[in-house]
Amino acid sequence: MILASLFVMGLFFSRNLPLLFLYSKNASAHFIPDHMICLVSRTGRELQRYHLGRRQVVGCIPYRYTRKGSQDNELEVLVISAQKGNGMQFPKGGWENDESMEQAAVRESIEEAGVVGNVENKLGKWFYKSKSEDTLREGYMFPLLVQKQLENWPEKNFRKRTWMTVAEAKQVCPHPWMKEALDVLVSRQPQLWSLQRDTTEGITIIERLMVDTERNF
Repeated sequence: MILASLFVMGLFFSRNLPLLFLYSKNASAHFIPDHMICLVSRTGRELQRYHLGRRQVVGCIPYRYTRKGSQDNELEVLVISAQKGNGMQFPKGGWENDESMEQAAVRESIEEAGVVGNVENKLGKWFYKSKSEDTLREGYMFPLLVQKQLENWPEKNFRKRTWMTVAEAKQVCPHPWMKEALDVLVSRQPQLWSLQRDTTEGITIIERLMVDTERNF
């Protein structure tokens, strides 16, 4: 049976349009066709998670290594324009009841920034005040090592995305908690680069999903 040899990579869907990604065990984000990405963002808060009255938010810092001049492994991060207000920020959104934190980070990176990659260990937890609602929120941030940049994504018409250096990102991002998360990412760089070279260490979200699926068979 064909489906028996496939594994769930992730589940991204709008409220009315479910879309299940099925991939072989050796698949990577490089081979995800753009037409398989759901082009509708989730809306509404029916499934929104709250803790002690605080809305729980999950975001990620998409990053990559580039070569500039004679310098190898230059760290760049992807920032996106905010839908409301000025400045740039990292992808983030509400954490919902039908997904893990890692799955929420992957979903937000696709919906808002149009990138796919490996979600790594959580950077931390922050409390911050929402400007729009004047309430306290609970925010979690993850690093996402980008493997594929999509030409089309759900919020393409509403946001701009730009690769920047860490210093540039700190200048344009108005959110202190996101800047702190970026500092944590920078502090991990020697270890992250070592793991990037040795692919036998660590485990990606795709691999975790595959393991969970295999356990269910």
